[in-house]
Amino acid sequence: MNDLSHLTDRDTTFITRRYLDHPGDSFTLERARATGAYESLKKAIATLTPDALVEMVKASGLRGRGGAGFPTGNKWSFVPRDAFPRYLVVNDDEGEPGTFKDRELTERDPHAILEGILIAALAIRAELAYIYIRGEFGLGYRRMQQAIDDARAAGLVGRNIAGTHFSCDVVIHRGAGAYICGEETSLLDSLEGYRGQPRLRPPFPAVKGLYASPTVVNNVETLANLPHIVAWGPEWFRTMGTEQSPGTKVYSVSGNVARPANYEAPLGTSLGELIEMAGGIPNGMGLKAVIPGGASAPWVTDSSLPMSFEGLQAAGTMLGSGGVVVMDETVCAVRMAMINTRFFNHESCGKCTPCREGTWWMRKVLERLEAGDGRPEDLDLLLELCEDLLPEAGAPASGRSFCPLGDSAAWSLRSVVKTFPDEFRAHVAEGRCPVGPAKASVRVGQPA
Repeated sequence: MNDLSHLTDRDTTFITRRYLDHPGDSFTLERARATGAYESLKKAIATLTPDALVEMVKASGLRGRGGAGFPTGNKWSFVPRDAFPRYLVVNDDEGEPGTFKDRELTERDPHAILEGILIAALAIRAELAYIYIRGEFGLGYRRMQQAIDDARAAGLVGRNIAGTHFSCDVVIHRGAGAYICGEETSLLDSLEGYRGQPRLRPPFPAVKGLYASPTVVNNVETLANLPHIVAWGPEWFRTMGTEQSPGTKVYSVSGNVARPANYEAPLGTSLGELIEMAGGIPNGMGLKAVIPGGASAPWVTDSSLPMSFEGLQAAGTMLGSGGVVVMDETVCAVRMAMINTRFFNHESCGKCTPCREGTWWMRKVLERLEAGDGRPEDLDLLLELCEDLLPEAGAPASGRSFCPLGDSAAWSLRSVVKTFPDEFRAHVAEGRCPVGPAKASVRVGQPA
């Protein structure tokens, strides 16, 4: 990891700084402009061509913060140069259990997202951007809509932005709460008015996306980085994080910690450091396991792991959405696996037989184990079901489903079975959950 000794706390919390410093009115246009909002947009319009802006973001090494971690500038460069119209679509459909950073950014600093949207639209030469926001984000929707209205009245959204040649309008579309619509092609289908289901790729959205036109889909946290990269440059951005994962990340830390919340820290910060930021594990309990990147991620038990894309990949898991769920030694691994698998089964769109049927069977076996009706062969059965969903050796990483939902359910469950096989055997041998119902689960999510 890069030497961070020359950086202050303010330097490494630039995404969350506005609302940390001004919690009462950080979402207003007045406060946003008083703290520098839209200056980077004006700088980009005045001094950078779209191609130069794409190269700047490439040089920064910014990777998508929605889960996949794909290099943002590279994604933009896939848009055909001669195809119009093209669209920017903003993924604000955060539905990963244990992840709540996008919701907080939307509620508390919508102008940071909006400025990032306009910079991205300038880079890909799009004149219309859609924000696909989760329907349950009532406060976030109202504040984002107010931000758009206020910015439009101030000449910062719409035609001839800030008196320049650049024009871009921004429209909000509210989703209906389907987790599958966090996958970009399902999101596009939903945005077009169809049932949200993943598309077969190729063609990829950059070539044929929304309304069969070139489309870039970016996560809101990704976009919130752009004003800072334009303001301070790609070299500054690379002073934080790691070589392969530059910058900071907003981690949603929840579960068995004293202060569940969002914490911004440089990529590569250790898992143990994040847990300490959240006040540590209460009541003197020891660490049992952590889900490091939302419910999709395989579990880990090593708190020294670096929280970066490459660091967690090397450990056999993934950073994903950055939803860090901490479990102490009182948590029942079987019950947590059951809760996760129930979620994936419920949210499977049903388009793919392996995902639709596989998640249902995994759920039924786990429910049987937790109810005390497990059988000795259930461990092997669960692993077999996981392997049925995951790709064969040498096959593409997409596995046997149209989208990663089926893979995610199998990755997560396989890691639990292999890490805690004795707990599964104890459920069978004792004919019950050894932990008991009162302490069998951990609350996942943002505190009220």
